[in-house]
Amino acid sequence: MADLEMKRHFAAPPEKVFDFVTQAEHLTKWWGPEGITLAEHKLDFSRAGPWMSIMKNSEGGIHKVTGEVLSVEQGKSVTFTWAWHDDDDQRGHDSEVRFEVHSDGNGGTDFVMLHSNLADDDSAQNHESGWGSSLAKLERYADQVAV
Repeated sequence: MADLEMKRHFAAPPEKVFDFVTQAEHLTKWWGPEGITLAEHKLDFSRAGPWMSIMKNSEGGIHKVTGEVLSVEQGKSVTFTWAWHDDDDQRGHDSEVRFEVHSDGNGGTDFVMLHSNLADDDSAQNHESGWGSSLAKLERYADQVAV
């Protein structure tokens, strides 16, 4: 098993960044790597329950991921399970994602994304690429919206 941790800093206040990473209206603006569109989704990390997204790449390839929101600590963190589906729509290896939002003490936000229990180092590397691209989209979105 492997874990992946990524950190970002935002000028926006923590309550705003928490909304960006939990509410559907914001998640749909940055969810998924560059070049990926959301074909279908039930993205809501503001409360416990199931979630899903079906992402489509530029060649028409479909990538489905689903999970369950396990816990929400309002304004601070959200934890959810994560598993990709195969071509037969069978759910694969279950991992866990946690988004944490912390005040930087100057009005901005320190953000941590921890993706744990990934199947192996190759999976961690693939997820690092995907999350890195997605979080770059989140940074651009946060800069536009938070002003």
